[in-house]
Amino acid sequence: MFRRGPHLRFIHTADIHLDSPLRGLSAYQDAPAEQLRGATRLAFSQLVNTAIAERVDFIVIAGDLYDGDWPDFNTGLFFCAEMGRLQRAGIPAFVLFGNHDAQSQMTRALRLPANVHTFSADGCQEHCIDRLKVCLHGRSFKQRETTDNLAQTYPPPRRDHVNIGVLHTAMQGGYAEHAPYAPCTLEELQARGYDYWALGHVHDFKLWAGPATVCYPGNLQGRSIRETGRRGAVMVTLQPGQPAQVERLFIDVLRWEHAQVDIAGCAHLDAVGQAVQRELLALLDDDGHVPRAVRVTLQGETPLHGELFEREPALRAHVLAEIVAIGPQRLWLEKVNLATRAPQPAAGQGAGGALLAHDALAELQALLAEAPADAALMQGLRDDFRQMLAKAPDLLAESAALRQARDGDLGPVLDSVVPGLLARLAARG
Repeated sequence: MFRRGPHLRFIHTADIHLDSPLRGLSAYQDAPAEQLRGATRLAFSQLVNTAIAERVDFIVIAGDLYDGDWPDFNTGLFFCAEMGRLQRAGIPAFVLFGNHDAQSQMTRALRLPANVHTFSADGCQEHCIDRLKVCLHGRSFKQRETTDNLAQTYPPPRRDHVNIGVLHTAMQGGYAEHAPYAPCTLEELQARGYDYWALGHVHDFKLWAGPATVCYPGNLQGRSIRETGRRGAVMVTLQPGQPAQVERLFIDVLRWEHAQVDIAGCAHLDAVGQAVQRELLALLDDDGHVPRAVRVTLQGETPLHGELFEREPALRAHVLAEIVAIGPQRLWLEKVNLATRAPQPAAGQGAGGALLAHDALAELQALLAEAPADAALMQGLRDDFRQMLAKAPDLLAESAALRQARDGDLGPVLDSVVPGLLARLAARG
């Protein structure tokens, strides 16, 4: 912990992915196309606005400023213009390049304003601000697939300075959804002797206290339904002899949400619509000025189970009607998912209860119930699922049951499909 030096404040951001497309809405007729195209830029402009209004001492960008090579120079020109605004306000920026903007990924470059200081990819580099007695240490990625522990190349802290480590890393400890680039441990970061570690790569906010404060700010703007909830950066305040104070800044301009609606008590589609409306209004109670892109998942045990599968287009229309009534500029529908269950048979009714009114349906249900014991049939189904998922790998992100099917466990898929199939057949008589 430093003992001398002035009070200072800076903004720590990462994983901006400028001009990366927002995925999952553009195919829909009611999607806000212009807002989707410009979301990452608008969020970054709001970050610069905040830095200028708050008169911060500097900003730190801890990797993945870009989303890979630019299709043209407009992405770089936009960044230069925003850095120019910071320069006129007297605010320096310290930029580290991560896996998406590694040297090997970028073929275009522009000269940046003088207030922008980048970290070398050839070794850990120090940038010091003498008037603040602060030293930033960082190392950019040379190759996208950087699997070495870069933290081991960072030097000891500079005496009588605030020491800030800037690192793009999949820190070990349960981030399997992120590529394991530049792995390190929390313990070795806190043992380095720095005051603050500004991390990037993990898109969720994470904060650890200790000998050093270690922080992932999360990404600036959610880009798909996989990145739900509030997104932004952090404001960091450092004072002599005290731990860092970290305040979240919510910068996102369009927010992704997953509304899970229990419809167990609903007897018809209108009631389903009312239940959806209540859940959507509750989402807007928090930061209602930020538009939402929403995935709606209907769940619960309901006699409507078969009808919902049978009438999926009508169901989507009912959900859209609720969204339009609330305000088409505040909400957009990403998808409607069905995770309902058919009612369980009453005691003494027998497996399948009223669904087995016809002998043919009873025979089908018996066949499906016996399927897991038929090794040849199950192996054939496993092979079919693997071939299907190899052709459409994006489906794996949508369903845990499909991921289990890919790995050979068909139980969750059968459990979710069979009740709906029997309900639909029963409804058709």
